[in-house]
Amino acid sequence: MIPLIFRSTLLGVRHWCALRLFRIVFPSGVRMRQLLLFISFGVFPVVLFALNDRAQAQSPPEEDYGNESKAIERVLHKQQEAWNRHDLEGFMAGYWNSSQLTFFSGAKENNGWQATLDRYIDTYASPGHEMGKLDFTNLRIEVLGQQGAFVRGEWKLTMSGGKTPHGLFTLVFRKFPEGWKIVHDHTSAE
Repeated sequence: MIPLIFRSTLLGVRHWCALRLFRIVFPSGVRMRQLLLFISFGVFPVVLFALNDRAQAQSPPEEDYGNESKAIERVLHKQQEAWNRHDLEGFMAGYWNSSQLTFFSGAKENNGWQATLDRYIDTYASPGHEMGKLDFTNLRIEVLGQQGAFVRGEWKLTMSGGKTPHGLFTLVFRKFPEGWKIVHDHTSAE
């Protein structure tokens, strides 16, 4: 145990050293406002950069992203299977069931899960329309992090009369507690 007199002397020496260092770094003409600016624009960004590097160092390894990619691919395959069973509700299970879901097709935007389902019903399941057989091909899944992914691919419908409408799609996926869901879909047709 250090006697009280030595302890106060050590604290005094540390305080004196810190004050001297402060005066060397910040001459006497430095005002509090300048000091705060230095901390805000000099020290704070360095600390954030260091924390960001530390967070990146703790990111999951690449093989985890491969697992996430496979999970997203399973969602798309389940959608394809549901479509081919003429199960639009099952197909829509791959979408985020929220009013914030966005679906762009052609020059039209649909907002919300229900509006997207209604669009599919009107276009493919109403009288005089058919769903056909759906195929997703050329899937390119890019996992952007633990909670997001970007998917590009091609779709093709084979109809009973021999017509084959087809096109491209771009999807944004987000991971929820219940799994990966599409939060944005942009589909084009030729």
